[in-house]
Amino acid sequence: MRSWRVATVVEVVEETPSAHSLVLDIPGWQGAVAGQHLDVRLTAPDGYQASRSYSLASGPREAPMITVQRVDDGEVSPYLVDGVEVGEQLEVLGPLGGYFVWHGGSAPVLLVGGGSGIVPLRSIWRARSAATPMRVFYSARGMDRVLYGREIEELDVQTVVHLTRERVDGYGYGRLDAAQVQAAITTPESDVYICGPTVFVESMAQAVLAAGVPAPQIRTERFG
Repeated sequence: MRSWRVATVVEVVEETPSAHSLVLDIPGWQGAVAGQHLDVRLTAPDGYQASRSYSLASGPREAPMITVQRVDDGEVSPYLVDGVEVGEQLEVLGPLGGYFVWHGGSAPVLLVGGGSGIVPLRSIWRARSAATPMRVFYSARGMDRVLYGREIEELDVQTVVHLTRERVDGYGYGRLDAAQVQAAITTPESDVYICGPTVFVESMAQAVLAAGVPAPQIRTERFG
């Protein structure tokens, strides 16, 4: 049975004004499978506890890193984004999850993320070898909400980034188009990972199904 461990924050990275990445030192950490997550638990002075799940953004053999998007009325994320400093300790459980995971392979991979749904997809592209064809589609509200922007620009795979509320040179404008995503599917043997808000995920999953990818090869994770 898995047990809670005390992790130490060794680095804090400001990804955007409302999202920070926390690099953790977890005793006994033996790596993770791309796409897994951690549970993080906070305990108040009066003993009240709150826990939330956060996707790992790190590759399987990298130091564990989570990226937290602040939810203003949340119980956990405001503290993790605005209050945590290097050296602080957090209770964590994991790695967890066996469905939205990628074990590697040579089949083409299509990653489709909306908002902070890009976080677990980062762990997948960081696990990729040159033998795996991969394409990344990402939708965010504006430049101030784009996670890992520089890293995405430097990926050696095809990437498409759309901003839904802001026009910026070099980026698509408006929602991701189903036809764009379908055109990126070169074979029905592709493995597809879609993560983001519920409506976004359902729309993209339907587009991929219509392109001929069998349902068992489409993994989805949604929030909101």
